Amino acid sequence: METLGNLTSFVRAAEALNFSEAARRLGISAAAVSKNVARLESNLGTRLFHRSTRRLTLTEAGERLYAEVADSLDNIQAAIARTDEARQVPAGRLRVSLSPSFGMTHVLPLLADFKQRYPEVVPDWHFENRRVDLVAEGFDAAISGAVELVPGVVARELFKLHLVAVASPAFLKANPTPRGPDDLADLDGIVVRSTHSGRLRSWTLQHRDGTTCNVSLRPSVIMNDPEAICRCAVMGLGVTLAPVDCAYSWLQRGELVRLLPDWHVDLGAVVVYYSGQKLLPSKTRVFIDFLVEYCQRELAPRFRAV
Repeated sequence: METLGNLTSFVRAAEALNFSEAARRLGISAAAVSKNVARLESNLGTRLFHRSTRRLTLTEAGERLYAEVADSLDNIQAAIARTDEARQVPAGRLRVSLSPSFGMTHVLPLLADFKQRYPEVVPDWHFENRRVDLVAEGFDAAISGAVELVPGVVARELFKLHLVAVASPAFLKANPTPRGPDDLADLDGIVVRSTHSGRLRSWTLQHRDGTTCNVSLRPSVIMNDPEAICRCAVMGLGVTLAPVDCAYSWLQRGELVRLLPDWHVDLGAVVVYYSGQKLLPSKTRVFIDFLVEYCQRELAPRFRAV
């Protein structure tokens, strides 16, 4: 009778076609994964993988076994997890990566309520403008926009990520109000530099009727942070294309004015992403559910540009 550990090592190795990657997903050593697979092969009397110094591939028997047990194994593990979690209180350190502007303004204020519900969870939050490698860096979850998901990682949408053209009332008194996207290039522009490529960003504005227009602002000020470009706009240093979630409070107070209200930039969505394994720790699961419920109820309607 095969142990669950042997079958789990085989399935994860078959998914990754790499013992080291399977080991990272399982939290054990590559040697342990290899040993478990070898024991399974010995017990079954057949080879499940073709091994070479460069690659790992499934044999015909391995492909057949994987097709027959993969879904069943996930279901068994999920059932064990649900049974175990029914008696467990979410607890432990919760490592989350999130941007300083969004995190400080919209997530940090939720912490008191979250801690009241789950007092045994210890938030270990990292405020930084970068996309992290969940597995390699040991994060439970991360919040970001426009994430390209890799195998083994899933995401849940928090709200749509839209950019809108804004400027301060003082700037608009001293400069002509743009009537269309092309007019933006004639004004002093607050331009964002990509933290990933180092290049100045240009954008494609979209009209509510579906028409599009490419826009490059004339650089008068260059920043690499969305909070910074909003603050520069409030100071009257130029026009900018700012994320609605960053500009929202200044727009509400009248310190910024939205320009070209029929136009916006669609950048997809802000998401929380995390390991795709079904056996999510309860601390991670309750945090994700808590955050998604709040954002979709409160923030999604507020931050839509159209």
